[in-house]
Amino acid sequence: MKKKMIGLAIVGVCALFVAGVTKMYAHHAFGAEFDPNRPVLLKGPVVKLEWINPHTWIHLEVTKSGGTKEVWMVEGGTPNSLLRRGLKRDTLKVGQIIIVDGYQSKDRSNRANGRDVTLEDGQKFFMGSSGTGAPYDAPGKEQRK
Repeated sequence: MKKKMIGLAIVGVCALFVAGVTKMYAHHAFGAEFDPNRPVLLKGPVVKLEWINPHTWIHLEVTKSGGTKEVWMVEGGTPNSLLRRGLKRDTLKVGQIIIVDGYQSKDRSNRANGRDVTLEDGQKFFMGSSGTGAPYDAPGKEQRK
């Protein structure tokens, strides 16, 4: 009976380990959620920041050509990768106007994967995740939404 309990405990620990490793490697690639053929150029004030793992999220309010406003969620790399590129959480403030160059989600919602973020003073930061399959060279701005 004791050997059976120890065996079950070992199986349980192994199952938890495998589940954790599987979750770690199941992280999505760019192509799973975002469309490289739908580049977007978004400009507007920051309304919310989520500086959390595994991705940062910047929410900004974009004014459409007709004057209506919509909030976009832009996915960036991990907080650590952005920090190493010089983009810190306190670099961006709610209300600050930014420009985000990225790619819209496949479901056509107001979500995008950010490639670059440009601040009002012209500072530009690469905010994408490396190695996810995202396009390296964006098409010209005339093709942007």
